Amino acid sequence: MIFDTHAHYDDEAFDIDREELLESLPGAGIGTVVNIAASPESIDECLALAHKYPHVYCALGIHPEHCAEMSDAILEEIKEKLKDERALAVGEIGLDYYWPEPDHETQKYWFARQLQLAVEVDLPVVIHSREAAADTMRIMKENHAGKTGGVVHCYSYSAEMAKEYVKMGYYIGVGGVLTFKNARKLVEVAEQIPLEHLLLETDCPYLAPVPYRGKRNSSLYLPYVVTKLAQIKGITEEEVIRVTEQNAVKMYRL
Repeated sequence: MIFDTHAHYDDEAFDIDREELLESLPGAGIGTVVNIAASPESIDECLALAHKYPHVYCALGIHPEHCAEMSDAILEEIKEKLKDERALAVGEIGLDYYWPEPDHETQKYWFARQLQLAVEVDLPVVIHSREAAADTMRIMKENHAGKTGGVVHCYSYSAEMAKEYVKMGYYIGVGGVLTFKNARKLVEVAEQIPLEHLLLETDCPYLAPVPYRGKRNSSLYLPYVVTKLAQIKGITEEEVIRVTEQNAVKMYRL
């Protein structure tokens, strides 16, 4: 079954039908979802969803967009809650230089601290990196991110850099963007990176694939990504689902 390695079902976009939608996923061929925390408030919400639905797990961490809210106390709270068996990874953590705030130094500081936490608790990491390619790679190497492994989610850089991440033991997350007309760079990544190092994700409610681009995304739309990836690789959709599910189980150590 399809494994959605990165979703945000705690987002307010799902307030109207969250329960109905999550309950429908297994019947629609979505076997597992990992719901990813982003803000301090989302930590408990993600854990609650992971405990409510047997096919939902979570990752706990603070997104760069929210890192100005971070403190030593919050980091300690995350460390404690990562002991929960439904919490599989530290994430979503990283750098986002698209917006001017939080400032880059604050982002880099808390990215490094959360990478260190992942090494300490021996869990994989879910990496967010936008317009920060060089700093992301440098900070990961400086903080021994190769020890934990993980995924660079919503990958947006070159195929050459993707190969460097694969050498470090990381997976590359691909989602709805793969179906966009302007996705040439990501298509090249999907062509050049072996299927054994790719993961399926939605990042829902964001980045819905064509033909739903611009609308609310959900795991139900992942078959469109599967179809595109199968076309790129010249293999069956069943093979894409089987291998990416195996990859996700291995990366999340299920």
